[in-house]
Amino acid sequence: MKSQSNAPAGPKHRPHGDDAVHNHDPKGTPFSEIIEARMSRRDALRGGLGAAVSTLFAGAGLAACGGGGSSSPAATPTTPTTQLNFSSVAGTNADGVHVAAGYETQVLIPWGTGILGSFPAFDDSGATFNSGSEQAEQIGSNHDGMYYFPMNGSNSHGLLVLNHEYSNSGTLYGNAGRTEDGTGAPTVADEVRKDINAHGVSVVEIIKDASGQWFPVNTGYNRRFTAASPMDIAGPAAGDPLLVTPYDTSGMTTRGTVNNCGNGTTPWGTYLTCEENIQGYLIDTSGAVSTEKDRYGINGFGFGYRWANVAGDASEVNDEFARWDTNPSGVDATADYRNEANCFGWMVEIDPMDPTSTPKKRTAMGRFRHEGSAASRPIAGEPLAFYMGDDARFEYIYKFVTADNWDPANPPANMLDRGTLYVARFDADGTGEWLPLDLTLSPALQARFTRQAEVLVYARIAADILGATPMDRPEWSTVDPQTGEVYLTLTNNTRRGDTGNPGADDANPRAPNTHGHIIRFKEDGDRADATTFTWDLFVFGSNASAAANQNISGLTLDNEFGSPDGLWMDPRGLLWIQTDNGAPLDSDSNDQVLAVLPSELPGDRRVEPSTQDHLRRLFVGPAGCEVTGITMTPDYRTMFINIQHPRGEFPGGPGTIPRSA
Repeated sequence: MKSQSNAPAGPKHRPHGDDAVHNHDPKGTPFSEIIEARMSRRDALRGGLGAAVSTLFAGAGLAACGGGGSSSPAATPTTPTTQLNFSSVAGTNADGVHVAAGYETQVLIPWGTGILGSFPAFDDSGATFNSGSEQAEQIGSNHDGMYYFPMNGSNSHGLLVLNHEYSNSGTLYGNAGRTEDGTGAPTVADEVRKDINAHGVSVVEIIKDASGQWFPVNTGYNRRFTAASPMDIAGPAAGDPLLVTPYDTSGMTTRGTVNNCGNGTTPWGTYLTCEENIQGYLIDTSGAVSTEKDRYGINGFGFGYRWANVAGDASEVNDEFARWDTNPSGVDATADYRNEANCFGWMVEIDPMDPTSTPKKRTAMGRFRHEGSAASRPIAGEPLAFYMGDDARFEYIYKFVTADNWDPANPPANMLDRGTLYVARFDADGTGEWLPLDLTLSPALQARFTRQAEVLVYARIAADILGATPMDRPEWSTVDPQTGEVYLTLTNNTRRGDTGNPGADDANPRAPNTHGHIIRFKEDGDRADATTFTWDLFVFGSNASAAANQNISGLTLDNEFGSPDGLWMDPRGLLWIQTDNGAPLDSDSNDQVLAVLPSELPGDRRVEPSTQDHLRRLFVGPAGCEVTGITMTPDYRTMFINIQHPRGEFPGGPGTIPRSA
């Protein structure tokens, strides 16, 4: 996703660009310095290219052969059994969708599709469009992370679970836009209620008919979780004083989930949705924001949603609007919403196959701006790890390791409530260490915090204290099902090189880092609970025409990309990269989907995409969009991807408003 700013929004616009830096004093060594030291010890990722390319051959079906591989480096390059059989589609800035030859596309469940209750049709004919209550029964806005859960293993019948990251005021409220006062704050309660209901997550049952077309149905599984839906708080911070609000003075439940961007799944078949830019919604109008709130970006304006402005409206129920202002104006946390922001920024687990279940905010996994949650390979008798990014400049990479071992025959209940949260430190010699955010193990944490729940609520501050490595916007993660290697996108960092921030070097000229890169690491001993790992850089985004010290991976017009964002390794070992361009490309291309088959090479086992024989562009989205949220049916014949915030007339054609789909 595009990291959003903290400036107040205008009447027609939600800021969706650069974000302020909230890690004002990172103690870890800047990643640019680590890269410089690391890359000075070997080729600058552009050597050895012939060996890398020779490991892939076109011809085998993309959906045909299974993948192979070993968890140890090969002595010589080997020929994989899964291969790419399409040629790169050209980059383009034209509207509409563009896919490689031999493939076809279909638009499914755009924003406003009715899936519940009265199944309200999408209404774009009047001044206000659909109502707030109707939006609660419709697909939300700005689709993002997504996963297909097959019904009984079916390739033609399943549940599609998808995130709705944010809303667009220019389209959500109809021709007149949002009704606002002179300061740009909303004044109509039902418009705010609609906005709240446009956020969250959808669970949609879908079926493919005999003609190959997909369509939504409902046999009782469809659900909408919005920014107002009841949620359980689970794990070590549940019931802590920092989670107490007037809504639940026990601190065991809360309402809603917002800015749901990246995602993950569990081996036991549940969905993980990530709460990212919470600072866009939860504000503090006291004028004296605490250090803890400031570290999470909370201020008096957010992204301009300002839902609390309609607090006190005659239609308000149970402080549904007031709670978004965390001003500590009352006598304690039972009288005001000073702790409401602490109820957001978590990993939320949803069981799509149980329509009666309540989502659970898993506090053992830490509170930060979550982006992605890839599970390690499930190995019987061993713990699981979940790899997570904190999507902001100079923030960190985390993993959560379960205390329970995985048992496929009898999965432990509430496995995500017990375990250890770690943050990563990357060292210049290509090794790294997982630093435990565990109060019992760290005198430095004991000097700042009084209990483990406090460490988890303020995980960013705890990671600062431990000296984690500040990264360039850590986003989605994925795990190679054959090698166990972890891949994670570092989308960009346009503040690199600013005064007071780390600068560029010859091997990693990112001042600013406009195009981003992907990092890869492997746990020592192939254990999810390892506390040390080895790492390397997988690929750098760049313009094709850039100098060699910028286009480090030798990209061409057939595969140049910027700002890698969504990332998914399918079960065969094909790595899919989605982009959210933050800088122009030579091809002036819209955002895209690329595929690459990582190969095991001698030495540091790196892969250097250089030609379309190695990294290929499958799909280009419509103008103005971000391409995100990728998943497939088990037979690999249907890929689902999300088109977020398109510009122009996608998907309805001339005379229609743009809709995510």
